[in-house]
Amino acid sequence: MKRNYIIPIFVPHLGCKNDCSFCNQKSISGQIKEVTKDDVKETIEMYLNDFNNDIDNVEVAFFGGSFTGIDTEKQIELLEAVQPYIKSKKVSSIRCSTRPDYINRDILKRLKKYHVKTIELGIQSSNDYILAKAKRGHTFEDVKKASKLIRRHRFILGHQMMVGLPESTFLDEMNTAKDLAKLKPKIMRIYPVLVIKGTELERQYLKREYEPLEVNQAVSRCKDLCYFFDKKKIKVIRVGLQSTDTISDPSKNKLSEVIAGPYHEAFRQLVDTQIFYDKISEKIKEVEVKVKEVEICINPQDINNAVGYKRENILKIKEMYDVDVVIKQNSKIKPGVIKINILKRYADFLDEN
Repeated sequence: MKRNYIIPIFVPHLGCKNDCSFCNQKSISGQIKEVTKDDVKETIEMYLNDFNNDIDNVEVAFFGGSFTGIDTEKQIELLEAVQPYIKSKKVSSIRCSTRPDYINRDILKRLKKYHVKTIELGIQSSNDYILAKAKRGHTFEDVKKASKLIRRHRFILGHQMMVGLPESTFLDEMNTAKDLAKLKPKIMRIYPVLVIKGTELERQYLKREYEPLEVNQAVSRCKDLCYFFDKKKIKVIRVGLQSTDTISDPSKNKLSEVIAGPYHEAFRQLVDTQIFYDKISEKIKEVEVKVKEVEICINPQDINNAVGYKRENILKIKEMYDVDVVIKQNSKIKPGVIKINILKRYADFLDEN
C-alpha cells in the first residue's frame, strides 16, 4: 500500500514577532540560520532521492516559525522554490504552520495560489487567561476567526495544542479540546510543555514559579485527549516534540536544550501503550469467567503498541489480572481494533496441576 510522506523544512522563528514564555524556536527546530530558496530545493532533492517506490503523496511542510508572518517577498521566495516540483508532480502540495492572528483573506489567497493545501494553527489553549500567562499575544476569538476563514477557503485545517502550560489544569485542556473540536479541524498535534533554555519559562522554573508535568502525568493527559479526538474523528498526527540533537534527554545529551519537563524519546508510544492497555483490560473484564491465558488479535501495525513500550502491557496485564497474553497479528483486523480469544481458563489451569 502506498503512503504519504512529508518533507519538513524548518523556518525557525521567522515571521513570529512574539516571544511566548515556552518558546525558543531555534532550540526546538535545531536550526539557527535563515532558510533560503536554495535550502528548500536542496532539502527537497535530498528527500526525493531517498524515497522508495511506495511513496504516493509527497507534501512539503514549512514548520517552525509563523510562516504567514514572514515578509511577503520571503514567503513567495520559499513557496516558488517548491513550484517546479509540484509542476513535475514530484510533490503534491504544501502545508505550513502559523499563528491564528496571522491569517486573513489576502494571505489565504496567496497560499492557495501556491498550492498550499493544509494550514496548521498553533493555538495551545482556548482559555484566554492561560494564553495571556504564556504571552501568546492573541485570544481564542482570533483562533475561531482564523479557523473559520481557513475552512471557508477550503484548506485542510490543523490545530496544535499544549498540555502543562502555566496554571493550566487537565480540565482546562479538556475544555480546549472540546472548543477546538467545534471548529472542525481535520488533524491535531498535542505537545506537552518542556522547559527550554533561553525562555521565560526557564526563568519561572528556576525561580520555582512553574512546575512542569511529570512524564506519567503528561502521558495520562495526552491519552485522554487522544481518546476524545478519536471519538470526534479528528486525527492526532503527533504527540510530543520530535527528538533532535537539541530536543533530547538532558541526562544523556549534554547538548540538549531541555531543562525540565516530560521529555521522552518515545513519548507517542507511551501514550499509545496506555491506550492499548486500556483496550486489552476492558476486553479481559468483559470475559465472564476467570481466564489464565488469552490471545489478543490485532492489526500488524499495532504490534508495538499492543505489546507496549519495553513489553509494559504484557507485564502489567500479568501483574494486574494474573493473565498471560499472547499477541497474534491479523491483517484483516482494522488498525486500533483488538479481538480476544480465551486460550486457557483458570479451571483448566487447575486441572493441569
